[in-house]
Amino acid sequence: MSLAFFRSAIRLCAAFLFGATGETITEKSGHLNLGTPGVMCMGAVGGVIGVSTYCNSVGNANNVFMIIFMGLLFCLLFGAIAGVIYSFLTVSLRANQNITGLALTTFGIGFSKFYIEELDRSFLNAASAAFKNLFTFYPKLGWFGELFLSYGFMVYLSIIIAVLTALILRKTKVGLKLRSVGENPATADACGINVSRYRYLATIIGCSISALGGMFYIMDYLSGNWEYTIDAIGWLAVALVIFTVWRTDLAILGSIIFSGLFIASSYLNVPLNVKEIFKMLPYVVTIIILIVTSLFGGKLVQPPASLGINYFREDR
Repeated sequence: MSLAFFRSAIRLCAAFLFGATGETITEKSGHLNLGTPGVMCMGAVGGVIGVSTYCNSVGNANNVFMIIFMGLLFCLLFGAIAGVIYSFLTVSLRANQNITGLALTTFGIGFSKFYIEELDRSFLNAASAAFKNLFTFYPKLGWFGELFLSYGFMVYLSIIIAVLTALILRKTKVGLKLRSVGENPATADACGINVSRYRYLATIIGCSISALGGMFYIMDYLSGNWEYTIDAIGWLAVALVIFTVWRTDLAILGSIIFSGLFIASSYLNVPLNVKEIFKMLPYVVTIIILIVTSLFGGKLVQPPASLGINYFREDR
């Protein structure tokens, strides 16, 4: 049972990791996007639309490449659209970021619940096989194969994106400029950095990556079965950003911890009220981390100084 638990935790971690990585990129630009749960819902709908449209048009779910391609294409497109909406409201129209994010979450959840009931999902279960078991030989390797090689390609993709994001943010000129926009946009603007462009691009890219978490949760983890729990994953992904102090490399381990806590109640023979307490643990741990880093943490573990604050160039 312990092996099954760890395998399930590692598999589910991709949903948290996609969401946290995308939100970290967005927040590094100074945008606090509380619309991540809604973005993940929209990404799930986009992926399902892409897969269902293709499978229904050809009448089968046999072409693995096209299923994956159409799913990723529509998922990224829907995530990018959500990013454009958020950026237009907060950058161009200077709307309040918190209200805009919450509105985006409400819209995304409502949109997904409405649209998924109208969609022909007859091929989803069969199509979900394309997203699973990248290394088909893993049973021959015993526990090692079960623990490290028994997942779909999106689990490994989430880790790769998280590592590349960490390297770009800390080691490249683009990452330095993005962080400067999030820390002090007025100074960045004075140095010739286009603040609006960086915030637009960071938010659109971040939302696209977060959207992948929603599609993964439906097409891989739930095997094509739709459940309205994606928004809970989205809120935990936002909490994970704080838990890992805005570092996507640390988010890899943090996402495994969060997913383990998220599913722990299913593996414990305890009363229902105790199971509900286990589901609260990620939020409790995040609050503790936030308090500790606020009191004793240095600059490196603090959020971007301009997080959640709209930039008015006229105020320079």
